Amino acid sequence: MANYDLVGATGCATGVAHTFMAEEALEKAAEKLGYTIKIETHGQTGIENNLTSTEIADAQAVIVASDIDVGLDRFAGKRLVVVPVARGVKEPDALIKKALAAPIYKEGQAAKSSNKDSVGNQKLGNKIYTSLMNGVSHMLPFVVAGGVLMAISFFWGIDSANPKSSEYNQFAAMLNTVGSTTMNLMAPVLGAYIAEALAQRTGFVVGLSAGFITFNGGGGFLGAIVGGYLAAIVVLGLQKLFQPLPDDKFRGLKSIFLLPVLGVLITGSIMYLLNTPIKALNVGLMSWLRGFENTNPALLGIIIGIMCAADFGGPINKAAYVTGTVLLAQGNYYFMAGVSAACIAPPLATGFAVLMNRKAYSKSERAAGYVNFLLGSTHITEGAIPFAAKHPLWNIPAFMVGSAVASVLTYITKISVPAPHGGFIVLPLVNKPFLWVLWILIGAAISGALLALIAGRFDKKDKLAAAAETTVAPSEANVTNQNTEINTEAFEPSDILELRNIQVDVAVTSRNDALKYLADFAVKNKLANDSDAVYDSYLKREKEGSTGMTDGFAIPHAQSAAIAKSSMIVLKLKEPIDWQSLDGKKIDTVISFLIPESDSNAHLQYLSNTAKLLTHEDFIARLKKANTPEEIQALFENN
Repeated sequence: MANYDLVGATGCATGVAHTFMAEEALEKAAEKLGYTIKIETHGQTGIENNLTSTEIADAQAVIVASDIDVGLDRFAGKRLVVVPVARGVKEPDALIKKALAAPIYKEGQAAKSSNKDSVGNQKLGNKIYTSLMNGVSHMLPFVVAGGVLMAISFFWGIDSANPKSSEYNQFAAMLNTVGSTTMNLMAPVLGAYIAEALAQRTGFVVGLSAGFITFNGGGGFLGAIVGGYLAAIVVLGLQKLFQPLPDDKFRGLKSIFLLPVLGVLITGSIMYLLNTPIKALNVGLMSWLRGFENTNPALLGIIIGIMCAADFGGPINKAAYVTGTVLLAQGNYYFMAGVSAACIAPPLATGFAVLMNRKAYSKSERAAGYVNFLLGSTHITEGAIPFAAKHPLWNIPAFMVGSAVASVLTYITKISVPAPHGGFIVLPLVNKPFLWVLWILIGAAISGALLALIAGRFDKKDKLAAAAETTVAPSEANVTNQNTEINTEAFEPSDILELRNIQVDVAVTSRNDALKYLADFAVKNKLANDSDAVYDSYLKREKEGSTGMTDGFAIPHAQSAAIAKSSMIVLKLKEPIDWQSLDGKKIDTVISFLIPESDSNAHLQYLSNTAKLLTHEDFIARLKKANTPEEIQALFENN
């Protein structure tokens, strides 16, 4: 295994170009300065060139040029510099020199960054979102394992875990105990990993304690979320409070005693007090639902459907579920039937969605959708969370519609389900099993059709536009490293660059003038059929963040239904123009990508490879000297 003088990581929240431009720039700078370096990239295609613990240990220093969390604690004990990815592109030489003289990074400390609006080198809004997703992703395996085992235990009867019942079965009781214990870990794990994402190991300890305290006190999932963020705030505050204590003498005392003890004391005490109002909120919702038991079944179904699809296993969903279990104990099996139908429909809907519009979802999303057929069939609603979280304002209402339909039809036909969990596993216990399954499938199919439509019209457009970003716009939300299906073979820019699409001595006076010229030129060359639509797409992209790069280059791109196929346009301007570029210089060369609304994602490789070319000084120099379309095309073909 090779030893490297330097190691590093690059990544941007939603883009491709900067991740690889920073990689190339750092590698070139290191070679020029006489150092060896290995860069781990966090791009749309996933994590590549993973750093090993040995490579990190042998390196003299670490450079992290990233706008997303790449995991800093693994670099503890090394000289570390953390900056936004744009600085990795603009000043790689300075970063290498700075890293070699940087202070030693200590595990759990907040890394210093030049991004004033960031926390741990990530924007606050993105950090809150990713920490919640960190908690949810770690919680889901407990949901799956516990829920499935509990459902299987019902094969021996509803009361098979009760020693006083004639249905009692020792093996079933064991399954139920193991499953319910595992399910009860969901809330503590949720709180622990929310806090861990924000405050590292000590945050995990305090968040786990807060999760158990609120769960035992009736706070449930809502309490776990509150406890997780409260734990992180308390731990970060204590770290700042004890910062004056020198680490060489007090590091062990702080990490083993002061931070966990005081963190648990403060957070636990606050959560102990908050349990009462949080529990009251849950109980109040349950009482409100119970009051609707004898009302119009359609109204009750709508209410239950909306509640069960509101937060997928969260406090609102659990309010409906707990009400159903309480009524079951009173011999009312009618209420739980609608609750179960509304809970089963959402995960099934994700499976129908990926079947109805396969191209709109990534490989990992399709796999999750297929798995959700199994999870939904066993009454595990949480499998729908990743789909709902992508575009909640659109997707959650779509889930609500299907859940409400399934619940309304169940109540209208007087179906009863005497089991509190299990999904289709407990069909032998349902009074009208085939009809119940039919209503659920109808509701799930309706939601699936809506989700597929939304994915095609919104989700995919957002994903492709974000993946093609060359800068990170301030308003953009973080993406949880979902893989896109891109052929990893090299895509040469010359593949989509035709001679007729290269223009020199183009006279434009402003950025918008250049974008309008591009849109008109695209229609003239039959690359698109609507100049205004293409122009509007260019402007929308620029509002999210300038595509002006360094050394006089801009890489604007437009995605629209008006664009016929992926194409590349190169313009050399007669006079440089302002474009809010990364280095503040005016732009004299425009390299534009036209992306059809339905695209195979191949343009991501074209964009990435073009961005890499623009990090090579010899290529830049030759492109600057090229004065004819033929010279420009030959340059791209030979690189």
